Order: sequence, then C-alpha cells, then structure tokens
Amino acid sequence: MNEKEIVLTAEGLAKLEQELDELKSVHRREVNDRIRQAKEYGDLSENAEYEDAKQEQAFIEGRILKLEAMVRNARLIDESEYAADEVHLGAIVKIKDLKNNEIYEFSIVGSAEADPSNRRISNESPLGSALIGHKKGATVDVATPRGLVKYKIEAIKSSSPKKTAKKAS
Repeated sequence: MNEKEIVLTAEGLAKLEQELDELKSVHRREVNDRIRQAKEYGDLSENAEYEDAKQEQAFIEGRILKLEAMVRNARLIDESEYAADEVHLGAIVKIKDLKNNEIYEFSIVGSAEADPSNRRISNESPLGSALIGHKKGATVDVATPRGLVKYKIEAIKSSSPKKTAKKAS
C-alpha cells in the first residue's frame, strides 16, 4: 500500500505521538477492562455493555493504526528549506482582505494538522495553496465559494522560535 506523506510541524508530530501513546497505554487497557467486566455478566448475545465496549475497542484500534501510519509517513517541515521572505509551510502569515480591510493571521500547516478555528490552515486549502510562494506585499486572488477574494500579504514570520540558546562551556 502506497501511503501518502504527511507534512507536519514538530509540534504536530509531538501531538500525534502523544495521542498514540495515550491510546496504547491508557485507553486500550481501559476498554479491555470493560470487556472483561462485561463478559462476567453472562450471556454475550444480549449484553449491551459488551457490545458497546467491543465497538469502542474497534474504534481505538482503528485510530491507533491510523496514527501509526501518520507517524511512519511523517515529514517534518524544515523552514530552512524555504526562502524566509516567501509564504511557506510552517510560516505565520498576516493578510488583509482588500474588499473589507479585515486582517487575518494564521499558520500554514500540512493538512493533517489543519485547524481553522485555531488559525492553522492547510497548505492544500484554496487560501493556503494560493499564498504559498508569494512575498510580503503581493496581492493574491483566491477562488472561494462566495467568489474571487483578493488578499494582500502584510507580513510573513517564521513559526519556529529563534535559537537563542547559549553554548555550554
């Protein structure tokens, strides 16, 4: 099976690994305990708690498989591969809607960690893909369901903190 490469920030990969670890070490054990307790009630054919626990177990195992595949196929965003003055994966971008003069700021991330409500948009979204590769001051047309929207790129920042650590002596 040819699995798709998953583009992630270091923070996104850490969250996936944390969720995977929690599912394997905590939730898997909890659901197994529920199944064991439900079996003690007797007749499994009419045991709703057993059925519910088995369904939860299937969900957890499916999520574990999905997360393992995502971690296995993860490619970390390396901002040093991109020009600092261009919109790229991992960048924090401030744009202005030229029709209503509203300002928006968000991070450009891979689709696996996109979360528009937390200002993280996918590089595969119409807005994200339209902005990639453009520089500060550029005007970009984005096709949206409500028509063409023009945005001006106001600022581009790196999302990775500047390295200010001192060398150990």
